[in-house]
Amino acid sequence: METPARTPSIWPTLQAHDAPALIDFLVGTVGFLRTAVYEDGNRVAHAQLDWPEGGGIMLGSYKPDSAEWCLRPGTFGAYVVTDHVDSLYERLKAAGVKVIREIEDQPYGSREFAIADPEGNKWSFGTYRGEPRPTG
Repeated sequence: METPARTPSIWPTLQAHDAPALIDFLVGTVGFLRTAVYEDGNRVAHAQLDWPEGGGIMLGSYKPDSAEWCLRPGTFGAYVVTDHVDSLYERLKAAGVKVIREIEDQPYGSREFAIADPEGNKWSFGTYRGEPRPTG
């Protein structure tokens, strides 16, 4: 029996030196969906990118003077679940994306690979959906 998709309630966030270029890369090359982008002049104040298979991220322009919420570009990492890991790997490799871990089967049952985006963030893509939640 297939469990219904969970509605995202945790949103990983990151900041970028060139947020518009990173959004273009994540949408145009990787395959995220551009759900919302709010600009403030030449800066991205907030962007929401959704993963077609569920979940998403939020990002914006780097604000080093914002001590309460400053995330240095290139320090983010995420694991993204996909049922299309082989075709995604081939497409990203053909596009010249920097692969930092080649595709392979893992002992825990996942098939996965990892890339670095133009800002240096690390993205792992694989088939592992996590363990089922305990019932009771």
